[in-house]
Amino acid sequence: MSSLRSTMSYNSKSTFDELKWVIHVRKTLEEEFEEEDGEFSVTIFHVPKLLMASDPDSYVPQQVAIGPYHYWRQELYEMQNYKLASTKRFLKQLQSLKLDHLLDQLTKLEQRVRGCYHKFLDLNGETLVWMMIVDASFLLELLQFYAMQEGAKKVILSKMSNLVDYGGRKSAHNEILRDLVMLENQIPLCVLRKMLKFKFSSKEASDEMLVLMLLGLFKEISPFKMIEDVPNIKVSQIAHLLDFFYNMIVPKLETQQDIIIDVEIQQEEEQQNEGDENSKGKSSYVNQFFSELWKILSKLNKGPMKLIKRGLVSRPLKVLGKIPWKIITNLPGGKLLKKPIENIFFSHEKSDEKNENENPTSQINNPPLIEEITIPSVKELVNSGVHFFPTSNGTISNINFDAKTRILYLPIIGLDVNTEVFLRNLVAFESSVGSGPLVITRYTELMNGIIDTEEDAKILREKGIILNHLKSDKEVANMWNGMSKSLRLSKVAFLDKTIEDVNKYYNSRLKVKIWKFMKSYVFGSWQFLTFLAAIFLLLLMALQAFCSVYNCSRFFGSALQQND
Repeated sequence: MSSLRSTMSYNSKSTFDELKWVIHVRKTLEEEFEEEDGEFSVTIFHVPKLLMASDPDSYVPQQVAIGPYHYWRQELYEMQNYKLASTKRFLKQLQSLKLDHLLDQLTKLEQRVRGCYHKFLDLNGETLVWMMIVDASFLLELLQFYAMQEGAKKVILSKMSNLVDYGGRKSAHNEILRDLVMLENQIPLCVLRKMLKFKFSSKEASDEMLVLMLLGLFKEISPFKMIEDVPNIKVSQIAHLLDFFYNMIVPKLETQQDIIIDVEIQQEEEQQNEGDENSKGKSSYVNQFFSELWKILSKLNKGPMKLIKRGLVSRPLKVLGKIPWKIITNLPGGKLLKKPIENIFFSHEKSDEKNENENPTSQINNPPLIEEITIPSVKELVNSGVHFFPTSNGTISNINFDAKTRILYLPIIGLDVNTEVFLRNLVAFESSVGSGPLVITRYTELMNGIIDTEEDAKILREKGIILNHLKSDKEVANMWNGMSKSLRLSKVAFLDKTIEDVNKYYNSRLKVKIWKFMKSYVFGSWQFLTFLAAIFLLLLMALQAFCSVYNCSRFFGSALQQND
C-alpha cells in the first residue's frame, strides 16, 4: 500500500513525458545521420558569468534578437515587424516554392539546430522552425547589402532605413551590427545555407554567394584589415557569423607545439621561483649580519660615536621629526627620498600592515587581484630605442619583434564604438569553445600591457597602428585597460615569443639596467642603504680605534664643547 502511494505521489508530481522523450531521442539519432554535413556540436554558448559581470552591455543585444536566447525580451520584440517584412520580401523571391515546402525542409534541421545551442531550448519544434525562418530572412537581407555593387546597395539601404525602435526613432545601423556579433545572438549557419539554396540553382552557387556576403560584412565590421589573399573558406565548416569572424582573424596554430611551449614556460617559471627563494635566504643572512653589527655599534659611546648620537637627538632633527611627513615629501627633493626613507624608518609600520593584511578575516570583502602581462609600456619601449611598425598583411599571426632593427610589428586595428563589443565576444567565444590556444585573449592582454596611458595610445596612433575613431586617445587607453580585467592569463607560442624578445631587449639596455639598479637597490630597497650605513659605521669604528691610540681631542674637543 505504501509503495502504491509513493508511486502515485511520484506520478502526480512528475511532468516527465516518456513517450515524448523516446520520440525526441529517436528523431535526433535518425536525423543526425541523414544530414549531409555529418555530426554537429555545440557552438552557441552563454557568455561566462565572469565576463558578463565585467560589462553586460557588451554581451546583451540592445536592438535586435537573433536566435532563442533573447528572442522574447519585450524591448527587442519590437523589431519583429521589420523581420516579418524581410521574411515576406524573401518569400516573394521564391516564386516556385510554397511556404509549406520551405517549412518542411527546415523542419528537417530542427534537431541539428537544437544541438548547436549550449542551453536546452524549451520550445516546440514548430516555434523553433518559424523563428529560424524569420531570423534567417532578416540576416540574409542584411548580408545581401554587403555582397552587392554600389548601385544595388542603394535599394537595400532604402529598405533598411525604415528600421525604427520602440520609441519610433531611427535605429543606428552600427547598433544592429554590434548585436549581430554577440555570442548569445547567433543562429547556425546551416539555416542560412538551406534558405539560400532555395534561391539558387545549385548548392555551390548558394555557398559562393554566402561567402561573398560574409566577407562583405567582415570588411565592414572587423577592426582588423582584411588580408589580400583570402583563404579557401568552406561554409560547411563554419558554425555561425561570429565563428566566421574568428576564423578570419585568428591563425591556425599547432596545438601540440603550444602545449610543449607552455610546459617549457612553466618549467622556467618554477626555476625562477626557486632562484628567488634562494636569494631570499641569502638576503636573510645579510640582514642578520647587519642587525648584529648595528647592535655592536650602538653600544659604543666614545669619540665620534658620541658625537653622532648627540647629533641625532639635537634640536634641528627633533623639529624635523615633528613636521608632518606629507609636508616633507612635498619639499624639493622630498619625493626622490620618500621611498628610501620610508623603507628605512617606517619598515616596522609596513610589517604591521602586512601582518594585518595576512589576516584571513580582513580579506573576505577584497576582490581577487588580476595579473597584468609583464611588458614595458609603449613610451618606455620608445625611450629605449624600440620602433613600432604595422604588420605587412594586418593579421595577428604576424606580430613579432626584430631585435636587430629594434622594430615591434603590430597589426593595424581601427577602433570605434563597436570594437570593444566585437573583441569581447570573440574572447568569450574563444574561451567557451576551449579548443586550442586563446589567441584573441592573449592579444588583448598584450595591448593592455603596452598601453597604460593616453600617451601610449597617441604614439601608436601616430605610428599608424591604431586608427582612432573614438573621441580621444584617453578613451583608447581606457578601452584596452578594461579589456583584461576579468580574463585569465593565457599562453600562445608566437605571442609569448614576441613578449619574451621585447623584454630581453629592453632589459639589456644600459640605461634600463642603471634605472633598475637604482630602483631596486637605492629607491626601493633598504638593504643597499643599510650596507652603506654599515660601511660608514665601520669607518667610524676605525676612526675611533685610531683615536684610542692617538690623541684626537684636538680635532673633536671643540665640537663637543659647542654642543654641550
